[in-house]
Amino acid sequence: MTVLAIRFSAMGDAAMTIPVMKQVLAENPGTHIVFVSNKNWGALCKDIPRLTFFPADLKGRHKGLPGLYRLFREISRAHHIEAVADLHEVLRAKIVRTFFRLKGVPVAVIDKGRAGKKALTRQEQKVLQPLTTTIERYATVFRQLGFSCNMPAVPAQVIRLPLSDSITAVTGLKNADTWIGVAPFATYREKTYPLEKMEQVLAMLSREPQHKLLLFGGGAQEVAQLNELAQRYPQAIVIAGRFSLEEELAIISQLHLMISMDSANMHLASLFGIPVVSVWGATHPFAGFMGYGQPIDRAVQIDLYCRPCSVFGNKPCFRGDHACMEELGPEKIVDKVVQLLPK
Repeated sequence: MTVLAIRFSAMGDAAMTIPVMKQVLAENPGTHIVFVSNKNWGALCKDIPRLTFFPADLKGRHKGLPGLYRLFREISRAHHIEAVADLHEVLRAKIVRTFFRLKGVPVAVIDKGRAGKKALTRQEQKVLQPLTTTIERYATVFRQLGFSCNMPAVPAQVIRLPLSDSITAVTGLKNADTWIGVAPFATYREKTYPLEKMEQVLAMLSREPQHKLLLFGGGAQEVAQLNELAQRYPQAIVIAGRFSLEEELAIISQLHLMISMDSANMHLASLFGIPVVSVWGATHPFAGFMGYGQPIDRAVQIDLYCRPCSVFGNKPCFRGDHACMEELGPEKIVDKVVQLLPK
């Protein structure tokens, strides 16, 4: 049976679908999944048997209603779709799934749990309790279509991807070094630890000569900031802007630990079972976006009456002081890193 899985949007959200789709394929041997997502995320699906990536160019060829119809036609010509798993539940996904539904193809749609998230993030009388994880919400969609999907608490198989010569020319050989990934950026300020505080984290970690600090990010501005940081810390190597996504995944798979915001690199590291020290500000792990297999005690955060104030970090701090990040001491992050690194 061939099922179409739809998840457009951010790389982190797309990355969280991967362990779920791998589990569906493992438990349902006769199943083939076609995953349609942002055209840039194809490396996430590389070398996974019976998982085919279908690139969506939502700002070009597949833009707007005519483009989404074109996407539907292209998928239909390439694959005999027998079920649709809408893992996104936004307008674009609704349009594509409707085209298939009109053909008589069964469709299942994610329940995002909006009421629970609203109660979690409202300013007054918050209901501060863990909600169903996004991973479990994805798995439920496949179960609604009749597939078995029993998600283990942690990734069933830890994979380490080989490092090419072009990678080691930049990173050096791993040898006895301890590789620590540092991903200090996020889409929104409310989810981003102040860079001057993250520099203090780098300074403390640089005291150990075996620590190699690999800096991740994206976009010209972030690359420029990381390059400036790396000039002050000889053990820091800028990964951002130098490699393809496929190569970055190989590097991430070889880390001993990742330091990340509530952002994509947390989820990319989780794909490989890498421990992640995640830093949380306006958002909260209770909303269900913790990295797959990462226990909540790896989250670094402070308790404030106003947290969380949004699900995605896209609402300005109503207090105006960003206390959730500004009052979070760098030593709390370093202490957690030291606890998790191999002795």
